Amino acid sequence: MILDRLLAFLQARQAGWLDVLDVLIVAFIIYELLQLIRGTHAVQMALGGVMLVFFYWISQWLNLQTVNWTLRTFLPYLVFGIIVVFQAEIRKMLAHIGKTPLLGAFSGERRTEVVDELVLAATSLAQSRTGAIVVLERDMGLRSYIETGIELDAVVTYDLLINIFNPGTPLHDGAAIVQGRRIAAAAAFLPLTVNPELSRQLGSRHRAAIGVTEDTDALAVVVSEETGQISLVQGGRIRRGLDGAQLRTALLEAMELPDEPAPRIEARADSGNRERAS
Repeated sequence: MILDRLLAFLQARQAGWLDVLDVLIVAFIIYELLQLIRGTHAVQMALGGVMLVFFYWISQWLNLQTVNWTLRTFLPYLVFGIIVVFQAEIRKMLAHIGKTPLLGAFSGERRTEVVDELVLAATSLAQSRTGAIVVLERDMGLRSYIETGIELDAVVTYDLLINIFNPGTPLHDGAAIVQGRRIAAAAAFLPLTVNPELSRQLGSRHRAAIGVTEDTDALAVVVSEETGQISLVQGGRIRRGLDGAQLRTALLEAMELPDEPAPRIEARADSGNRERAS
């Protein structure tokens, strides 16, 4: 029945550019909504709502009167339930849609600034042998991991990263998660990898970094507390013993960002260490 109506509608009119524009706008809204809830517990709830709508169509197609009447009575209340449950996500989605066209052209430049601040902090932490793990979100959402930590929503800076992983602060034991240009959370818990082929020399930080990159497409930067080595983890694979320049190049390549002239990272890190020592 529904397919017959759809075919009749398509045959009754010819698609014009307004129809194409209409479909593109709807597709864009759905895409932004999926991007917003991806990686959160809201995905299961959204799938449940989709299944109810699917069963409603099936009940109409098979002429299941009782099932159709039950779903037809319940579905209007589902709309209000969605608004109540996803009010925070809906608000964030509208704000994201409103700012995307204006800021999209500058996202690459700003992400490069994030890389520079992260590399500077990593080299400084490596010199003082301070353990750290920073996870960079890419296409797959990390909301479920952010919820396990302390939410910050602060701009990524060298000073903030140094203070987060200072052993004397309550936020140092865990991961800092970066979304875009902001640190979304600190002291977040990550899943440990269960890969039996990994070296026993890798500690919990490295195993957590490998674990989160196995489950998602995120990048993880790890500073070893024992050796002071800097490692980059991507797709469950770890690259160890990187210096500041190598880490910056690897991050820019992984994030597909332009390789602009790098600041003097080592010099800035040394000056920062001298200021703290004084």
